[in-house]
Amino acid sequence: MLLKVKAVRAAKFWKICPMEHILARLALDSRPVSRRLVSLIFNSFLPVNQPEEVWCERCVTLLQMNRAAARKFYQHAHEHTACTNIAKLIHVIRHCLNACIRKAIRECQEDGEEREKENVSVLDKTLSVHDAASMAGLLEVIVILWKSIHRSMESNKEARGYTVGKFASVLPEYLKVFQDDHCKTPLFVLMSFMPASAVPAFSCGVISTLRNQEEGAADRSYCTLLDCLCSWGHVGHILELVCDWLPEEQPQRKSSSASKRKVRIHDTRPVKPELALVYMEYLLTHPKNRECLLSAPQKKLNHLLKALEMSKVDLESILQSPDGKPQNFTEATALRAFSLHCRLSIHLQHKFCSEGKVYLSILEDTGFWLESKVLSFIQDQEEEYLRLHRVVYQEIIQTYLTVCKDVVMVGLGDCRFQIQLLQWSLGITHTVKGFFYVSLLLGILKEVTGSSLKQKTDSDGDVAALFDIVQKVFQKMLECMAWNFRKQPEEGLRLLCSVQTPLHDFITTVQSWHEDTPLHRSVLSILIAASVVEISHRLRKVTDVEELTPPERLSDLPPFSRCLIGIIIKSPNVVRSYLGELKASVISDDIEGIVCLTAIMHIILVINKGKHKSSKVKDVAATVHRKLKTFMEITLEEDSMERFLYESSSRTLGAFLNS
Repeated sequence: MLLKVKAVRAAKFWKICPMEHILARLALDSRPVSRRLVSLIFNSFLPVNQPEEVWCERCVTLLQMNRAAARKFYQHAHEHTACTNIAKLIHVIRHCLNACIRKAIRECQEDGEEREKENVSVLDKTLSVHDAASMAGLLEVIVILWKSIHRSMESNKEARGYTVGKFASVLPEYLKVFQDDHCKTPLFVLMSFMPASAVPAFSCGVISTLRNQEEGAADRSYCTLLDCLCSWGHVGHILELVCDWLPEEQPQRKSSSASKRKVRIHDTRPVKPELALVYMEYLLTHPKNRECLLSAPQKKLNHLLKALEMSKVDLESILQSPDGKPQNFTEATALRAFSLHCRLSIHLQHKFCSEGKVYLSILEDTGFWLESKVLSFIQDQEEEYLRLHRVVYQEIIQTYLTVCKDVVMVGLGDCRFQIQLLQWSLGITHTVKGFFYVSLLLGILKEVTGSSLKQKTDSDGDVAALFDIVQKVFQKMLECMAWNFRKQPEEGLRLLCSVQTPLHDFITTVQSWHEDTPLHRSVLSILIAASVVEISHRLRKVTDVEELTPPERLSDLPPFSRCLIGIIIKSPNVVRSYLGELKASVISDDIEGIVCLTAIMHIILVINKGKHKSSKVKDVAATVHRKLKTFMEITLEEDSMERFLYESSSRTLGAFLNS
């Protein structure tokens, strides 16, 4: 509406809706809305038909009104005007900053003497280098604008050369004058836009600055400094620094003559392994920097991978000794290094996949280490001792499973790797108490079942073995969840809440990709068995027949079954397949007995109340009804709970079938 008002010039749009409100919406709203708002206010804050001095005044005004809105405005500004105007604005702001610096120098030189009053602009009166917020805001706007026309400048070498030259001449002065931390970040980003040779004084000191950061208290400026080195192609300097700080493998013994010839220089500077990991994590997390890191020589990357692998030695030491004193890392640092080792091995596998499975085999070796050192440790120790080291072994398992899940998701792990991964997963379910890993395992099962059709080179035998172990892991996991719920109901409820989404994703994946296959039928059978066992257990515990009333809604089922059936009834296709498997289980006598058949009746009644009703419901009900009649003579002989269940279920099913 405001855009229409603006178009017809019927009224001033800012009189209909205050500019403060528009800017507040701009700061917070989604990208499509933000773009329309920028279109609305563009001429107000970047009036390209007015003198360039006005552009800068409006920029300062916008920053002072709403800093977040200013960011959004300048991110979209290039969509509403020519790139040349954006480049002009960059230089206009540069002139403004230069003028502020000259003004500050002049004030110092005059030392209180009366200054010239003529040719004083509005900005001269309002801006000062001591106004750190405004200076930082203007520098940030330059960064945003430069990023927005980066591609255009790359194709226009003359314009880029001019801009780089102008900023290269003033940035050293900016670094001296703008000492506030809020100013340093955009200044460092500006440095990264230019070649290192354009800012030699700064570029030569970056590694020294990174080296001198305090471990455990590093300020966030290291992020932009690392960005600078990567953009300049100096990632090798970062690798060298990181490897200097990380532990090395014990060197193999060489001949005495060789050792005599080798000159050793003892570096007295302190090592900072924790800081090395902080730098590495930042590089691996940000795609552009990660690309630069992985472009380093393979020999250096292998050396880094070996250094990170030393974390395993420390983690073993922590687990196996009561006081847990590692040799190289602290506990938290060792866990972080282990995570980076796993992640880096996969990035290297993706980068160098043409050379075979060199780095994937390193991840497999870590899996065997997990099995032989961590799981065997958990199996052999007393509960009290395990409690002291729970954080460590849980973090190791979570880290490894997370990385392996990502491996399968991006298609780097073949069928045999997936089988091995699921065998380790099965070992975890047999060994580890607690269920911190359940969501991760469900995620792995989902990725494995979804990726199995993409692996064209796998043999039928490998695929069959893979699906067999998928079923085993899924069944064991549900058994553990059910056991946990009976023993610790409160923890069980939290667990059920946390696994609903991954469990739904797994079941949906199996339904979508493997319908009417042995895997599909097996997963459905496991789900049916889990619900039937829990409902039957509740029925057998009932002492008063009045408590045996059939459920009227999903919430009437016991918690575990409520979770499982709640997931089933979300999809009409899953409901249809589930009912088909339910009928087959009754016909084949896989489910038998009055109590279990009553449990099935409860499930049927709840499914029928769901939004995805199926014509198969009555078909299954009729099958259960017929099967119940085979117990008629047995129940007539005694006055028992089973007899009551038989009579009650027969009446309920009869009424249901006749409805």
